[in-house]
Amino acid sequence: MSLKAIVKSVISGDTLVLRGRTGPQGQSPKERVLHLADVVAPRMGNQTREDEPWAFESRDFLRAFAVGKEISFTSTHSFPSNDDVTRDSGTAEIGGVDVAFEMLKNGWAKVKESKRDPSEDDNRKRDIEAEAKAAGKGLWNSHGPQARVVHQTMPTDSQAFVSEWKGKSIDALVEQVRDGSTLRVRLLMPDGEHQMANIALAGVRCARTSPKQGEPSEPWAEEAKFFTESRLLQRSVRVIILSLPTSTATPFQAGANSAPPPPASIFIGTVLHPAGNVAEHLVAAGLARVVDWHAGMLAAGGGMERLRAAEKVAKEKRACLYANVPTASASITQSNGAANGNARIFDGTVIRVWSGDQISVVDKESGKERRLQLSSTKGPKLSDPKQAYYAQEAREFLRKKLIGKHVKVTVDFIRPRDGEYEERECATVRYGNQSSNIAEQLVEKGLASVVRHRRDDEDRSSDYDKLMAAEQAAVSETRGIHSGKEQPAVKPPVNISESGARATTFINGFKRQGKVSAVVDYVASGSRFKLFLPKDNQSLTLVLNGIRAPRTARNPSERSEPFGQEAADFATRRYMQRDVEFEVDTVDKSGGFIGTLWLKSENVAISLVKEGLASVHSFSADGLSWSTQLYAAEAEAKQAQQNLWENYDEEAEKAAQAPPAEDDPGCLKSEYLDVIISDVRAESGFSFSVQILNTEGIATLEKLMRDFSLHHRVAQPAPSKFVPKAGDLVSAKFSDGSWYRAKIRRASSIKKEAEVTFIDYGNQDSVSFSNIRPLDPKFRSLPGQAQDARLSFVRLVASESEYHADAVQRFRQLCEGRKLVANIDYKEGATLHLHPLACINADLLREGLASIDRKGCKYLGAYPHVMSKLQTAVAEAKRDRAGMFEFGDVEEDE
Repeated sequence: MSLKAIVKSVISGDTLVLRGRTGPQGQSPKERVLHLADVVAPRMGNQTREDEPWAFESRDFLRAFAVGKEISFTSTHSFPSNDDVTRDSGTAEIGGVDVAFEMLKNGWAKVKESKRDPSEDDNRKRDIEAEAKAAGKGLWNSHGPQARVVHQTMPTDSQAFVSEWKGKSIDALVEQVRDGSTLRVRLLMPDGEHQMANIALAGVRCARTSPKQGEPSEPWAEEAKFFTESRLLQRSVRVIILSLPTSTATPFQAGANSAPPPPASIFIGTVLHPAGNVAEHLVAAGLARVVDWHAGMLAAGGGMERLRAAEKVAKEKRACLYANVPTASASITQSNGAANGNARIFDGTVIRVWSGDQISVVDKESGKERRLQLSSTKGPKLSDPKQAYYAQEAREFLRKKLIGKHVKVTVDFIRPRDGEYEERECATVRYGNQSSNIAEQLVEKGLASVVRHRRDDEDRSSDYDKLMAAEQAAVSETRGIHSGKEQPAVKPPVNISESGARATTFINGFKRQGKVSAVVDYVASGSRFKLFLPKDNQSLTLVLNGIRAPRTARNPSERSEPFGQEAADFATRRYMQRDVEFEVDTVDKSGGFIGTLWLKSENVAISLVKEGLASVHSFSADGLSWSTQLYAAEAEAKQAQQNLWENYDEEAEKAAQAPPAEDDPGCLKSEYLDVIISDVRAESGFSFSVQILNTEGIATLEKLMRDFSLHHRVAQPAPSKFVPKAGDLVSAKFSDGSWYRAKIRRASSIKKEAEVTFIDYGNQDSVSFSNIRPLDPKFRSLPGQAQDARLSFVRLVASESEYHADAVQRFRQLCEGRKLVANIDYKEGATLHLHPLACINADLLREGLASIDRKGCKYLGAYPHVMSKLQTAVAEAKRDRAGMFEFGDVEEDE
């Protein structure tokens, strides 16, 4: 009885493997082996024996003639079998053509010798064989078989083989299908050799079939194997070898690429049939899953995109392996819906780079700051010594590319809170005209790695395959973290603002340099910045000169001044991590440098004042070359009632600043003088002296001192009977070795020394009689140029107070050696009560280092507008617990 089957494969020129049709539920069909009766063909070789002559050509003829076609066969004899496969000997026809006769006709088989009497059919076979032999066909070719080498095992030097043939198309035959995505192929090399190779289909993985009979395979494994077998087994294909099976990048492995890899048991490649890439068809049928880490190999030809499209089809159909696939993350919708109340797709500006994989972006529409993790990207850790160098490189790369730039953000998913890790939006961030993915660039430069997600984890970057391709490129080129090189330990920057003494040593160098390049590393408040100097690996604190920004709270128990946080936020968003320039004017006692900061041509102090987030500090602003712009910016902010000036009333300010009537009792007519503090005394109480600069006396003093110096250059012996006494005008030698005009305060004939006051500078000293001479009459005509003075309205904390030394030191910092413009508010004998326009008086009150002198200044009532300002300053000191108010709202006894 004639049976029908499909030819699955050909073992040799006289033996075929047949299979039935698939079952109603897609079950794999049973197989049987059919030996063509009365003919014999050469046997194919294996790892233990070589091919018989003409074996490959014989089998290949039958393969091309029969594989995949329907066959009618009749079994004439059955052989015993030690497995479940039936083995028969018989006859077969394909399309009405007898297979054995076709093989004999083309000379690829011989008639088997038989002891029985020949039948008519046997005679016919003999005649056909004789015709083929006479024609020199097939086995009867007089030139003999083509000499070839067949390598039955994988190449010994796997890496060299891949390097030579990577990306090149090689003709091949599929010899075996081990599972749906693993094949054994015969590579038909251009030089005529045959190389057997195991190939894993690039980009996909099917379920594994059981290697042992009787053990179950993984779900859908048999179906996938049959799918591939029915389409590729013993078909002519083209193989493109892509890689060795090194699935995971191993960053930070020193010398990782120095040792050659061991011989591989399999290659990763693409197998192309004339009908297409079987990997794509496997995925579309739901019989294979996409392998993420193969994305790098398939990126060039768009292979990964086609696999993802096929995967999408399978998921939509919920076919086979994808029957129970979870739905996309519920936290993120596919349209521009909300991600935890925020837009999923938005435009914004990058204001901060936290690390090599985290940034902060301000949403252009809502103005909200959103901290983002780059999707599926893992940057190096700064805390790990091996990774610290690349962590800084990655952070700096992001800073230079993104800070202050417009970006397009797509939130891919939200990573839920997990232990110490907060909930975080994970996003793809694009920038520039080319809409470049910054994460892809990071990975490609070897400055980040790609997160390996679980197979069923849909929370990943929308450009995940491109990230994998970028990582593959970085690994291939041994860039960055994949280089295997140990980088030197990262040195922390030197803090030159550690103390006032240390900062002072740098100030002259900065002044000589002029503008110095830096990066804003941190914003402490609206006017206080921490700068990093990359060239010198130094950091410093810069306080903006000419302005005062409201303070921000330093800890949860403190409260910020009004608009303090707004000023800090403005400065952070606008200047954080920007490339800037700064100039230094001076340094404060804590080590902070006081100066000017520029972002390109923008003066940061002026911008803060213009926004109403800082006010002009007249004392420091008046000496600046750009003070006019500063005052104009403040006027503009006041006019617009911006922030600090939201309740500004121009008329009320004019009334408050209006000078009191000049005929008011106790109020002197305004008399503004240019003065310089020539001496500060704190030994017994507190006092100081000034020189009035806008008089002829100072010019005369300069000439007098030149003549005085020449006069004393020649030693002038003291008169033998000269004894200094109180009230005498004399020449006295100061501790610097120079002679000055002085007045005797008191003299001691026992100690042979006198206490003197140097009348042109105000300082006092004890001088021995041997260093005192009578004052020559020609130097007596010019009155002493130093005048005793005190601050109007206020007095420093008492000398017994623990804050007295700080108060004196602060006064020296603000005034000593500096030219000031001051008004004389009152004259107490020879002592002038001065009120500098820079309002040093109010500054000392504001810092808790002075109090309003209600007893010593009887004229307070004549200056109500000044009193209002001073009382405001005291209130600020109490609120901030500054100086003597550190431990409570306690003023010194009046």
